[in-house]
Amino acid sequence: MLVLFAPGVDEPDDPEATTVVITERAHRMRSHAGQPAFPGGGVEAGDVDVAGTALREAWEEVDLDPATVQVLGALPTLHIPVSGYDVTPVLAWWREPAPGTLWAKDEREVARVVQPEVRRLVDPRERFWVRHPSGFVGPAWDVEGLLVWGFTAGVLDRVLDLAGVGVGWPDAPTREIS
Repeated sequence: MLVLFAPGVDEPDDPEATTVVITERAHRMRSHAGQPAFPGGGVEAGDVDVAGTALREAWEEVDLDPATVQVLGALPTLHIPVSGYDVTPVLAWWREPAPGTLWAKDEREVARVVQPEVRRLVDPRERFWVRHPSGFVGPAWDVEGLLVWGFTAGVLDRVLDLAGVGVGWPDAPTREIS
């Protein structure tokens, strides 16, 4: 899974204008249909390592040119109990972003691509908690009508904290989801 950050399109020198790439999974997927995700997927025989897998998947899903990306490193592998998958987040910086170049290349897997600015993600007015009937409670954002929650929001929240830009959520409202 590729957690890809990029300089802001209009303000490339402003760290707060930095964006992160999030996809909306295709609505006809067998699992997690219509949910937010980072580009990524399963290892294939030709993949050298987890970074190679993440970059190949991002190229296949959203047409990201791997030559324009600097891999920063991989976080520890995380287990997703609801699906049974083990996922390794690969942090990367898109050195040479071109506005409008990422798109739902594989419409069987991706409905659309959004790139929210980090400054919006750390704004306490933009964040809230979600409570799922399963008992899951976690951080969330509304990004261009896409509810970013679950595993994706949890990883994003933690990465922002590790980067030193996360802000506490003690007074954030809670929304019920189904």
